[in-house]
Amino acid sequence: MSNTGSLQRSEYRLIIAALLLIVIFVSPYFILGENAHLRVHDNLDSNLAWYRVLAQSNQILGPVDVNIPQIINGQLQRGAFGTEYSGIVWLHVLFPPMVAYGLSQLITRIFAFIGMYLLLKKHFLSSKDWSWIRVGVSLAFSLTPFWPSGMLSTLGMPLALWALLNIRAGEKSWVNWLTLTVLPFYASIVLGFFFFISAMGILWIVDFVRGKGWNLRFLWALIYFTLIFMMVEYRLVYSFLFMDDPNSRDEYFHARLSFLRALRLSLKNYVLGHTHVMSVHGLIILPVTLLALNIVLLKKSWKQEKVFLYLHLLNAVLSIWYAFWFYKGWVPLTERFHFLNTFNFARFHFLRPMVIYILFALSLKILWEYKPNWKRASLLFLVAQLAVVASFNEEIVYKKKPSFQQFFAEKQFEDIKTYIGMPQDKYRVASIGLHPAIAQFNGFYTLDTYNNFYPLSYKHQFREIIAKELEKDQKLRQYFDEWGGRCYLFLDELGKHYMFKKTSKKEIKKMELNMKAFYDMGGRYIFSSLPIKNASKNHLELEQTFDSPESAWRIYLYRVSIAQ
Repeated sequence: MSNTGSLQRSEYRLIIAALLLIVIFVSPYFILGENAHLRVHDNLDSNLAWYRVLAQSNQILGPVDVNIPQIINGQLQRGAFGTEYSGIVWLHVLFPPMVAYGLSQLITRIFAFIGMYLLLKKHFLSSKDWSWIRVGVSLAFSLTPFWPSGMLSTLGMPLALWALLNIRAGEKSWVNWLTLTVLPFYASIVLGFFFFISAMGILWIVDFVRGKGWNLRFLWALIYFTLIFMMVEYRLVYSFLFMDDPNSRDEYFHARLSFLRALRLSLKNYVLGHTHVMSVHGLIILPVTLLALNIVLLKKSWKQEKVFLYLHLLNAVLSIWYAFWFYKGWVPLTERFHFLNTFNFARFHFLRPMVIYILFALSLKILWEYKPNWKRASLLFLVAQLAVVASFNEEIVYKKKPSFQQFFAEKQFEDIKTYIGMPQDKYRVASIGLHPAIAQFNGFYTLDTYNNFYPLSYKHQFREIIAKELEKDQKLRQYFDEWGGRCYLFLDELGKHYMFKKTSKKEIKKMELNMKAFYDMGGRYIFSSLPIKNASKNHLELEQTFDSPESAWRIYLYRVSIAQ
């Protein structure tokens, strides 16, 4: 009895230590504040500005069809900013941006740890002997570099799986149902849980086919979980069911890869993962899981390790599915069923972080049990993985990128606003060489934007401005015409590069924009991070150059000078 109590106390201490390490991991956001360095892609360049725009629009609780006037001439609907029932939205309403960001990181990582720990302890590694694996793997999982605005969309899957497996096994605890009720308020169905719920639906079907009965409690849990998500994401449901106007996603085209390129992408995803679900598994976890697989095959312990083998297979299948979603063989189906183009079914691979870390936990157990001298190695593998994920802290990875303060450059853009001297809603701007999210964050009304759901008519109207530049560059033309999520002033000279810092020596010399089309849309000023040498040929006059020690940019303010 005393030995059991000692083991429990030891595990509690490990849990407390893990939680403290999570707090330390996210502490730079609170210590450095706006001097902290964050991911730019799909974060600083978009979501963080959207939260600011939404908060200042007074339309957080607005009708589903209300427009947000600050972006693309008011043609961007409220639904493009997501639901007001999302916890991260209210964090950004109630707190300064970096405090909100830090709190979101802390909340997500704490519940990622709790979820994986409960899942491993209840359903995969229940023995008291494996406490160090449960805690260590859960900590490593919680420190993975998830997509920030996804919140618990992927890192919350273990918690949801724990609750659903409990219900599937007949457990009647109210905690399981509370978990399924609360999770949708801090996650997204399209960024993770649609695919998770679909996978659970397949599990229910497999159970039924194998003769385990209807298990109505499990089925109702899946339906209930889905309904809560539908209620939370009611704006998304409304747009899907009732909005018939063509939007930018209607021209999205994904099935382009040859068979060999899709095969190569499968291998790349299997080893390296994906930017939105970075499991950071290639260096340590992948060799460990393959080593454990080899041991299982040598020992012929297939029956004892069925779950381990199934997860290995699932991990590979998810990478293959992801890559072959972009295989050109889908074209006949996408031409017949339009929703196959507008909805990204490749995201089943968002299940992989959960699958990979469960595999890692089971692999460490297999190695530990294999031979006495492998016990130390399994512990070293766990420590090594913790070191790897810790090194992916945003402050380390993005230390050479602009900090939050340098990126949004609020003082510099306040100077620009003062110089222009008109109310910001009386004119429109666009950016060259920097993300339009910066101007949006600072209150400017922009003709350009980064959003994947806006009127198709606007996309075509905006295209007139950049038509000659797109003619010069097939990749840019394809990027805009067949996706268009970045509705930017693309230039052939710059390609898909949007962050030219003040240290850049590059100059724009051959720009050809249709400034008449720009002017007719209300465009009056261009914010460029690079000097435009042929500005006069584009009916632009350099008004002023703005610099600030707190900014990463030197902004050249150009005014449109078209005779009326």
